Amino acid sequence: MAANGGFSEARLKRLSDSMRGYVDRGEIGNVVTLLYRRGQRAHADQVGWLDGEARIPVAHNSIFRIASMTKPVVSVAALMLLEEGRLRLDDPVDRWLPELADRRVMCDSAGDIDDTYRSPRPITVLDLFTHRPGLVSQFTAGGQIGSAAAKLHIGNALLLTGTDPDEWLARLGALPLVYEPGTHFNYGFATDVLGFLVARIAGVGLEDFLRQRLFGPLGMVDTGFHVPQDKLARLSVAHMPDPTTGKPVMNDHPSASPWSKPKTVPSGSAGLVSTADDYAKFGLMLRDGRGPNGDRLLSRKTIELMTTDFLTAEQRGRLFLGFDMWSARGFGLGVSIVDNLAGQFNLGSVARYGWGGAFGTTWFNDPREDLTAVMMIQSLVGPLSPKIEADFVNLVYQAIDD
Repeated sequence: MAANGGFSEARLKRLSDSMRGYVDRGEIGNVVTLLYRRGQRAHADQVGWLDGEARIPVAHNSIFRIASMTKPVVSVAALMLLEEGRLRLDDPVDRWLPELADRRVMCDSAGDIDDTYRSPRPITVLDLFTHRPGLVSQFTAGGQIGSAAAKLHIGNALLLTGTDPDEWLARLGALPLVYEPGTHFNYGFATDVLGFLVARIAGVGLEDFLRQRLFGPLGMVDTGFHVPQDKLARLSVAHMPDPTTGKPVMNDHPSASPWSKPKTVPSGSAGLVSTADDYAKFGLMLRDGRGPNGDRLLSRKTIELMTTDFLTAEQRGRLFLGFDMWSARGFGLGVSIVDNLAGQFNLGSVARYGWGGAFGTTWFNDPREDLTAVMMIQSLVGPLSPKIEADFVNLVYQAIDD
């Protein structure tokens, strides 16, 4: 028998049982899952501990580091400026970011940082949306350029270092590109730069813009670049797998977390914290571009463009951080979009879009099923996160009963 939103209650229990199994086996500390279908909440569950040592249970309003799930949010902010005619996709970013003008490209991305040639064209706004500006990636770069890039971020590469965005951009701009703009999907600082572009054009700080234009209208009251002191008790402990045993060990505790402090250089790539409820509000907005009171935040045609694949066939043939990401999907303006079900190992629909984060959080919208799904965990990069995500996706879809 179908439950709310056309889901089977018995089949949703499979989802809950699977997630509980990960916690009971000690593989993760907690998991929060949330499903909306046809705009209505259909399933909400939370299992495990916010802090296992203190025996504090996780709750529906627990706060999580969402890492790269920040990227779709900042991409929407930039699309709002496109709708206002304040930027175009083919605009060179030099107009607002002179630090990135007159680019030079390394002859060998693993070679001499001073062996360069003049870039054949400037970086465009579209390059930033699609991770193709040619900027160094903090995740894959080695050699001289890797050592230089390491000075731009803290150890886990998810937060930025510096006194302010202008100073950070100047240091990034002092480095050469590793690829010609537009040629390679190189996952790294692109959305950080896009966020600072939004701030420059809008004339306010990135977090202020997001609060005014997205978080406030959507009621995302627990989303930001740091957790205020009065909410810190709701921030989850984060773990990462021990490289030898695979068992979770603490990676970040709220009492000493860098996310407990305001940011001088907010990361538009990976800096936000949020809750499952808050992020679902963002996902629900992308169904039709409207906020909860009916006000339009984004046009239908803009969402169509956002969820269109911009990668070339050659770019989709390359690995993504060592994985075959692109057999099943392409990449649009801040999100990936499934266009080949045979290229993946999950249930799903063509046109499903979304993105995940390095702590194992994930989100997707499925327009064909009118479905918004959010999963929050706090397990920093490891082999377990893709397995949990695959189980989450499969068990969501198998529960559809209409």
